[in-house]
Amino acid sequence: MKLFGAYVAVNLALCSVFCCTADPDNAKVEQLSWLAGCWEMVSAKRIVEERWMPPRGQTMLGTGRTISNNETIEYEFIVLRANEGRFVYEAHPSEQPSASFFSTVVESRRVIFENLEHDFPQRIGYEKHDDDTLLAWIEGSLKGKVRKIEFPYRRAPCS
Repeated sequence: MKLFGAYVAVNLALCSVFCCTADPDNAKVEQLSWLAGCWEMVSAKRIVEERWMPPRGQTMLGTGRTISNNETIEYEFIVLRANEGRFVYEAHPSEQPSASFFSTVVESRRVIFENLEHDFPQRIGYEKHDDDTLLAWIEGSLKGKVRKIEFPYRRAPCS
């Protein structure tokens, strides 16, 4: 029985470090304020942008768009909020049904959301490396193959 108790104690300690909190009073959208700002990834063929409003009214609102050949080819509206001790990432992508993803990892500069019932992606993540770089990614299984797409963003002017 001592071994089981130690196992539970270790797992609870790990969960407090690596998992989101299960206490509704502790999940405050302000914990994710590091995401606020304007971010972009620029390549020869496309520009991918995300803009996150700072926390207010218990939500953060985000927008994203992908531009290719001077045309918007994709866009997305996002509502980020706390619900029952977890964070919910409500994605409203262009020409696709809306989907909600729930936080599985919440750290001081990293968050991962998951919805295993969604077609692709099943996971969405953000990790802030420093004040001017943010790595975003989507991952999951697509047509039986595991796939991960990364978006290495740099801070951009919000003009």
